[in-house]
Amino acid sequence: MKLESSTGDTAHLTYCSNIHPGESWPEVAAALAVHVPQIREEMAFEGAFGLGLRLSAVAARALRDPQALDSFRAWMDANDAYVFTLNGFPYGPFHGTPVKEEVYRPDWSTPQRVQYTLDLIDTLAQLVPDGTTGSISTVPGAFRFDPAASNPSSLLAGLITAALRCRYWSETAGLDLCLGLEPEPMCMLETTEEAIRFFEDTVFSAAGRELFAKRGGCTTSEAEVALRRHLGVCFDTCHAAVEFEDPAAGARQLQAAGIRIAKVQVTAGLELAEPTAAGLEDLEAFAEDTYLHQVVVETDAGLVRILDLPEALDRARQGLIAHGPWRVHLHVPVFSRLQAPLSATTDFIASALPELRSACAHFEVETYTWSVLPPNLRELSRSASIARELQWTRALWHSQ
Repeated sequence: MKLESSTGDTAHLTYCSNIHPGESWPEVAAALAVHVPQIREEMAFEGAFGLGLRLSAVAARALRDPQALDSFRAWMDANDAYVFTLNGFPYGPFHGTPVKEEVYRPDWSTPQRVQYTLDLIDTLAQLVPDGTTGSISTVPGAFRFDPAASNPSSLLAGLITAALRCRYWSETAGLDLCLGLEPEPMCMLETTEEAIRFFEDTVFSAAGRELFAKRGGCTTSEAEVALRRHLGVCFDTCHAAVEFEDPAAGARQLQAAGIRIAKVQVTAGLELAEPTAAGLEDLEAFAEDTYLHQVVVETDAGLVRILDLPEALDRARQGLIAHGPWRVHLHVPVFSRLQAPLSATTDFIASALPELRSACAHFEVETYTWSVLPPNLRELSRSASIARELQWTRALWHSQ
């Protein structure tokens, strides 16, 4: 849906379809057919409804079929819907099976990740309305403990290939497409500072500009313009909050470095202000086997990072973690009001939004963990929960 403020800001707001189980394109299409009308009804929303599609590699390849595309376009026309953003983060299965660190694989050093993203770019180019920018979110390079993370230059060729494909659609169809790397705890790009360093030292470096220029048949100056237009960052508010970042400073730093914010994912994580026995017991309800829930603890000696919530709970009970507030990478509905001592990082969203609103036009609610949340956070139906998140975000966006 389109947002317009009295100050002239405009944006698109949606939710990410990764909240719906389904890896094949027919499964994705069926979920949209069920839930989009329900969400509209819950919101009493009339008008063009923006979609944020999560497509696995299998679904992305299937949707490139002209018949599948034509059928989906017909459905969108009938339902007054449009696509402006894709989630190209999870390559393979994402629901109903342990995902954990496999969600970052294959990484940007592999041909599989590159081809998958090219499929997404070409699909988005066929779907995005005229005059609307298109964005795709993707893994932040690689998982921190995989070999590619220690060799950033190994990712450069793949990212250049993706940027060249975006440039192709810019030159042939006048489209503005941008791929956004999404910093996340325990990844190669974990913080805003690390993302800026990677772009400056690798993507926008002399080597990056020269490689793009050679393959794109342009000057290095033209290459830099294209790289800055087609490669950027997906800013996830949960991830940044978990890293105890300043909510507005990160957006300002990205803009000052000339790094495009392709998309903002409006998400909330968990916070435990005091790791008491009662608080740790409350967190136990969120420890589950499907997704990776990284934990960052703010101690007097600095930030302590633990790969997953179950490990953090075990270490805390053994007295192996220094005292300090915890933040957990576990997306909860942005309207959540948790029972103390737990809270959601929604204040971070409110603090960050003024800067992000002026820097980016794509906003996507992304609570993919809905099916594994404790029952008290799933009292609404899936569609009703999505609708309430969209209403919450829209109200906050207009209030800033």
